[in-house]
Amino acid sequence: MSSPSDSIAETLLADIPDHLDDEATNASVPETPVRPRRNVAQMMRKISVTLTLEVGSARISLQELSALDSNSVLELDTLAGEPLTIKINGTPIGRAEVVVTGDNYGLKVLEISDLDLGSIAT
Repeated sequence: MSSPSDSIAETLLADIPDHLDDEATNASVPETPVRPRRNVAQMMRKISVTLTLEVGSARISLQELSALDSNSVLELDTLAGEPLTIKINGTPIGRAEVVVTGDNYGLKVLEISDLDLGSIAT
């Protein structure tokens, strides 16, 4: 038992040729230009970030903050000689110690987390 919609579908399908001319089909569809595949990991390596070395922190009240002057000393939560935190855009990624390089301070990396940019899916 077939429904009226089945017979309409069969009629429409019967009008479609079994074999379509490939040249006519390809001629009517404009070609999409092929875009080069981008290497996301390579692009990521070129992005600038801010690297900071955090010495430590102290939590103080606004009253204590207002009492600070040029001779004030605040105790930080990091022990003297303890490795400092390396941060990239505020995110901790490792530990380091301060060194002097010429006239500037530098950092000597002691440990660093895995920064494998090659693992980013393209």
